[in-house]
Amino acid sequence: MKKIISLLFISFSFLLLGTSLVSASETLVIKGSDTLGAKMVPQLAEAYKAKLKAEGREIAFEIAAEGSSTGVASVIDATAEIGMSSRDPKEKEIAKAKAKGVDMKALTVGKDGIAIIVNEANPLESISLEEIELIFSGDVTDWSAISMEAGTISAYTRNTSSGTYAVFQKMGMNSRDYGSETQKMAGNEQIASEVAKNPNGIGYVGLAYINTPGVKVLPVDGINPDASDYPLARPLYYLIDGNAALSANANDFIGFTMSPAGQAIVTQVYFLPIY
Repeated sequence: MKKIISLLFISFSFLLLGTSLVSASETLVIKGSDTLGAKMVPQLAEAYKAKLKAEGREIAFEIAAEGSSTGVASVIDATAEIGMSSRDPKEKEIAKAKAKGVDMKALTVGKDGIAIIVNEANPLESISLEEIELIFSGDVTDWSAISMEAGTISAYTRNTSSGTYAVFQKMGMNSRDYGSETQKMAGNEQIASEVAKNPNGIGYVGLAYINTPGVKVLPVDGINPDASDYPLARPLYYLIDGNAALSANANDFIGFTMSPAGQAIVTQVYFLPIY
């Protein structure tokens, strides 16, 4: 009798294990950039789930929007099938990936313009790349240096784990260090919120956040952020391990993102499509 009970217990354990594995295979884990992960990817995920439901299938998503560095690390450590990044992987990250047998591939799934926003009460109507560099490096700390109004500038930036932080530093600041008085925020939404509350505020956000009440967008050197020649434009990436076989769900979701239906969603959240 004990032997029979033991066998039944073992069989039941394997049954539970099998069920667990099936459930895990139906959850697609995506980690990384807040720029992609706060709005764009969740909306793509909902549309993809609806598509599968119509076909009699189901899928669950685990989406963590914690910065591009997290997206790169998640692919290297195999804690996510898809990483999200708003910047190119760094050379040291690629080297670390190779050391672990990971072939880091960056797939362009959309384009974004890093928009410069100020409080809607700010009289400025445009800004130059030179002025952006001066403000965010801390060389200019009062609005009177570039406008008719005076007031101590409050410059809001992303935190150091953000891909936008690194891209903006390179493209908007000639790779200079950020000023010591700049205030680091966790995400685009936080920057937009602070600028909306502060008449002396200035910050940068992805296109998905330019319609936040209380802020206005400043063209850079006379060019709007949704233009093809905007000086602060950058690609948005899905990161994958080229040496690992993607699950059917991951492969299909990437395909859906790049499809006309997926790119329509990219456009709906104010990013630019890949074609």
